Amino acid sequence: MFKNFTTTDKLLFISAFLSLIFSEILYFKGEANAAIFIGIWVPSILGFGIYLKLLNNNKND
Repeated sequence: MFKNFTTTDKLLFISAFLSLIFSEILYFKGEANAAIFIGIWVPSILGFGIYLKLLNNNKND
C-alpha cells in the first residue's frame, strides 16, 4: 500500500497522524481547547495533501 506513496505523501500522512495523536493526548490531559485547535489541523493537512496531488496530476497531463 505504501509503495505508491511519494516522500511528500508520507510526510503529510505522518504529520496528520501525529497531530491527531497529540490532540488526543492534550484532550485527555484536560486541555480541551488546545486539543480541538490541533485536531482541526488533521483535515487541513490531508486536504493540502490532496491539493498537491491534484496539482501534480494536472502537470503530468
